[in-house]
Amino acid sequence: MEVQVLSPEVIQDTESAPTPLGAVPTDRIDSTFGSTCIDLTSSSLDSSILAFSDEWFAPASNLTNPQPPIRRPGYFVPTGAWYDGWETRRHNPEPYDWVIIKLGVASGKVKGIEVDTAFFDGNHAEAVEVHGCFDVQEDADAKVMKKDYTGWRQVLGHRRCGASQRHAWKADDESEVTHVRLCMFPDGGIARFRLYGQVVPVFPTSREQEVELSSALMGGMVLSGSEEHFGSSKSNLLLPGRGVDMGGGWETRRSRDQGHVDWVIVRLGARGKVKRIVVDTAFYRGNYPQAMKVDAFDGEEETPTAEDARWKEVVGMQRLGPDQEHEYAGKSLSNVDEAAYTHLKMTIVPDGGVKRFRVFGTRL
Repeated sequence: MEVQVLSPEVIQDTESAPTPLGAVPTDRIDSTFGSTCIDLTSSSLDSSILAFSDEWFAPASNLTNPQPPIRRPGYFVPTGAWYDGWETRRHNPEPYDWVIIKLGVASGKVKGIEVDTAFFDGNHAEAVEVHGCFDVQEDADAKVMKKDYTGWRQVLGHRRCGASQRHAWKADDESEVTHVRLCMFPDGGIARFRLYGQVVPVFPTSREQEVELSSALMGGMVLSGSEEHFGSSKSNLLLPGRGVDMGGGWETRRSRDQGHVDWVIVRLGARGKVKRIVVDTAFYRGNYPQAMKVDAFDGEEETPTAEDARWKEVVGMQRLGPDQEHEYAGKSLSNVDEAAYTHLKMTIVPDGGVKRFRVFGTRL
């Protein structure tokens, strides 16, 4: 593959002292970006690795894996020790290695960047830079892979990295992007790359056309929830598809208290009229909820709490079954004919796992 070269005005000298502008402490990464952003490059959103300079020891595709990196000490493959990340060969003759990623959404506004060097120690990246571009033309993917492409701008300036740790920074430039390029100085390994941001959806021209208002691809966000004990993020509920196993949904701990419920609050990608709701328990067979209900709220400038008295019931309490999609439309819905909503709350009884929560409707 061609090695991409940046102009001196874009690339800072790799020997210069780093400026940790916008650095986010490790213990605050999730709280800083978790409730306001999604990972725009997550493979769960069907992002694409378009090109890379090298992946001799470990493939670049690992960078966008939504799961935390793991370690397999003592396990070797033909190229050497196995690593859950992207690792290039030693002695790079160029200033940096690089990988180009197409976002999994139409475009997004970048708010922050995370670079995780977990388990890379002695072979970790010494520094990184991130560049982005906005290009929606049909040949955009081919153009951004060319060495002479001039559309890149700096999203994150030169930042130093340490061994086996999560690093995060607020973006230097929060402009809208469709593609990003991660530059690793001079070579080495990175376990995960997260591009935190907010989706800029592309809606159908006709406002009468039904769309999945809750989808992460349309800007839907899970704002809060009662818990996510098993490490299965509640934001998984809004991902496309039905997943590949039980690990890609939302599962809460077993409750022991009488009357216990769990819940999530979803902000729709656009204010709209609800036409259909789908609750999917795919892969949850012995641990699905017994029942669920859905309430709705209208308030574009508000963030309702679970206890807010203004929630309106749109789906009354319904029994759930294992490993199946449950659809509610028509007479199964209430308070939807003349109303529009911005938020929905799903309450599960008493606990368990749900793979997807989908809200279909027309935007206003």
